[in-house]
Amino acid sequence: MAMTVHCDIVSSEESVFSGLIVSLTATGAEGELGVQYGHAALLTPLMPGPVELVTQGGEREVIFVRGGFLEVQPNHITILADTAMRAEDLDSAAAEQARKEALQNIENQAGEMEYGRASSELAEAAAQLMTLQKMRKKLGGD
Repeated sequence: MAMTVHCDIVSSEESVFSGLIVSLTATGAEGELGVQYGHAALLTPLMPGPVELVTQGGEREVIFVRGGFLEVQPNHITILADTAMRAEDLDSAAAEQARKEALQNIENQAGEMEYGRASSELAEAAAQLMTLQKMRKKLGGD
């Protein structure tokens, strides 16, 4: 039996996940990282994108986070996300439309402020699409 650790993923609106996991994969400020039972204590900012969990029962879950922090303690992992939602709750058509609009805004940018906002919107839309892609892969789809 695999060793487990308790994990909580919360946003300002709700708790998205709480339970025992075998492993977690997320994208931190320095790149993709994996966490399992026994991982050293850690605090890192998270980039927008998928968080993949393997639960105690062996099921895989994918959750989209839009930034936040990952904290690893000896017996507990916490993700405090700006926004967090299960991948199956994401709307792929809306994410693709947001990506197209952000690209168009970057091309038509009039100032530094609009460019920065459009770049941020593009990164978030791309992260949502990547999360959906990972979820489909997990389910054996596309």
